[in-house]
Amino acid sequence: MRGRVYDLRLFMKEEMVNGSINLVTRETGAVIRERLERELIGEADPTVAFLDFSGVGVVDYSCADEVIAKLVSRLLSAEYGDKFIVLEGLSSNQMENIEVALERKKLAVLSLQETVGWQIIGFLNNYLRKTLVSVMERENITLRELAEEGGIGLNTGGTRLLNLYKKRLIWRSEEVSREGGRQFVYKSLTAVRGY
Repeated sequence: MRGRVYDLRLFMKEEMVNGSINLVTRETGAVIRERLERELIGEADPTVAFLDFSGVGVVDYSCADEVIAKLVSRLLSAEYGDKFIVLEGLSSNQMENIEVALERKKLAVLSLQETVGWQIIGFLNNYLRKTLVSVMERENITLRELAEEGGIGLNTGGTRLLNLYKKRLIWRSEEVSREGGRQFVYKSLTAVRGY
């Protein structure tokens, strides 16, 4: 697993002729999303793309829907391969519009801020949030470890971890267990960034 930071302000400077630092209008969003899609498709699998919003001004709802909600929807359908996204450098106003766009489509994405750490933006059931906290706190966890720590059955734990993976909120790799068999180890996306 590798991580790569994408500076959205730089993409805007390269793709937009008007020099604006604001992500407003669906048309602007489509241009930036298409650029991000080209970058994601060009990356080796698996990759966590950290989308850096720190140099961006306003992000309106239509642009949040066009860039983030569509990008997450397409990630879920595996259009870009084994890729994941994490948002970083968001202001509270940017986060608010992105959250509304994601919640309306029942989607979620991780956000990473130096001052507060990670958080979920969008819609995620409480039982999946609880499981995500376990993965994020440990940085990697096996199904057996989750079941033992959470006092839940293996089937329940496996379903939760698989759902988080399918929602592109955690990563998994197949590894050899201490007993010699193969098992999935579920991993935090933010560990790649070093926060």
